Amino acid sequence: MAMDKYEAVFISTPTIGNLVPTVEFAHHLTRHDPRFSATLLIITVPERTIVNLYTKSLATAASHSQSHVNFIHLPTVQPPTPDQYQSSLGYTSLFIDKHKPHVKHAISTLASTTSVAALFVDMFTTSMIDIAQDLGIPCYLFFASPASFLGFMFHLPALDTQLAVAFVDSDSHSGFIVPKDSAVELIVPTFSKPLPPSMLPSHVLKRNKDGYFCFLENARRYTETIGIVVNTFLELEPHAIESLSISGLPPVYPVGPILDHAGASRWHPDGAQQQDSIMEWLDQQPPSSVVFLCFGSMGSLEGPQLREIAIGLERSGYRFLWSIREPRKGKLDLPGEYTNVEAVLPAGFLDRTAGLGIVCGWVQQVRVLSHQAIRGFVSHCGWNSILESVWHGVPIATWPVYAEQQMNALSW
Repeated sequence: MAMDKYEAVFISTPTIGNLVPTVEFAHHLTRHDPRFSATLLIITVPERTIVNLYTKSLATAASHSQSHVNFIHLPTVQPPTPDQYQSSLGYTSLFIDKHKPHVKHAISTLASTTSVAALFVDMFTTSMIDIAQDLGIPCYLFFASPASFLGFMFHLPALDTQLAVAFVDSDSHSGFIVPKDSAVELIVPTFSKPLPPSMLPSHVLKRNKDGYFCFLENARRYTETIGIVVNTFLELEPHAIESLSISGLPPVYPVGPILDHAGASRWHPDGAQQQDSIMEWLDQQPPSSVVFLCFGSMGSLEGPQLREIAIGLERSGYRFLWSIREPRKGKLDLPGEYTNVEAVLPAGFLDRTAGLGIVCGWVQQVRVLSHQAIRGFVSHCGWNSILESVWHGVPIATWPVYAEQQMNALSW
């Protein structure tokens, strides 16, 4: 008797932090149950070269393997004009929404030849729930951030009332709201401790900007899904996961840690030879002797911060591997590589620390964290980085940079 076959369709926000775990979960799903194949609908952002290299590598790998995960690159759309958005998240939300006709066409075409069992959206592609409803397809949320932050998103509509009453608009150019009372703390059920307002994502602290309304709208739509798959596990977030087991919310399924164990070594174009030299240097270091500093695919620090870190590393005398990236030039760009690293560090720093440490650009983070020489990880606390560090047993010193990273650092 022939086995029934089903297709799961995924649509992800076009960032490395969202795409990579989505792809890995799709692979897990198809390996777990041979009845399932998966199709990822890829949104292309021309400005994000690294993301595009990653998605191109996926299709190439799929064509040379027995994978049951397929990739469809959606047609390009006209990007929003600057007068239509105020923030990078506002741009991304509008840009994603413009793909709805192409998403509907792609899923309808798939449904004509196979049984489409589900559409998985992610934290910022919830407008695609409309497509699932139109086509009568069950819709799930794949959440690539922690359960604690999922709870924050569910609680945000209620929190909005408190923000409106207890906060005022700042007079500074930052546009952030500030608490009327310095003792104000925010209670979010999935966090075991109160949240200081400073921990909130910058988009939430700019309540009069489009990024904040994007947060609110996506949070509202989470409840329209029939289930939520979260890249976490009970031992890591017991309080948050138990707090989400309440009536009125879709069921939550912790399935993590979902990791890309090969990392970017398979597709990233930068410095294969340099990466080998880094690993050779690590091979020469004593076990558990090196601190690794890295701030993610979208993270970068300004010159004064870099110089202060350099001074601290030099004074500590500790072995180090330090990945630094040039700040991004526009809202849609990713951090780039410095053409002259020496110019942004204290004079003579590289000479004085030669042999003690290495300063580099992009680095194969998974490969580094798995090395026996690594003793600690100074991290921006992106959720993927936290899971990788937990997997390899490397303690984290937190240095949040953007998005929900302050809250990730406080989650447990």
